[in-house]
Amino acid sequence: MWLAAAVAVVAGAGAVCRYVADQVISHRRDTVFPLGTFTINIVGSFVLGLTTGLATHHGLSTTAATIIGSGFCAGFTTFSTWMWETIALAETRAALEASINAVGSLAVGLAAAGLGLWLALL
Repeated sequence: MWLAAAVAVVAGAGAVCRYVADQVISHRRDTVFPLGTFTINIVGSFVLGLTTGLATHHGLSTTAATIIGSGFCAGFTTFSTWMWETIALAETRAALEASINAVGSLAVGLAAAGLGLWLALL
């Protein structure tokens, strides 16, 4: 039961970090592209890849990996906002930005996760 509570608390911290990071990033750029969500999801993918690598190859406990992955990364990243922003871009006829957000988030997110995993293997 304590693990579920730890995941919940850390997920809440991840959500607060997401909100703050999105506000900081979004207020520095005046663009229709959702750079805040894009950046947050890429960073979260990197952290999850790094965590997976550390758990798989360097003895990071499954408890710590669960708290980081299912807690922080899940609270920090956001699939629903990513999809909502992509649809909103498409609805405003910003098709290029919508496509870059959809495809770019997947491609760069996978690359960031791979980079995190690779760094953990060093």
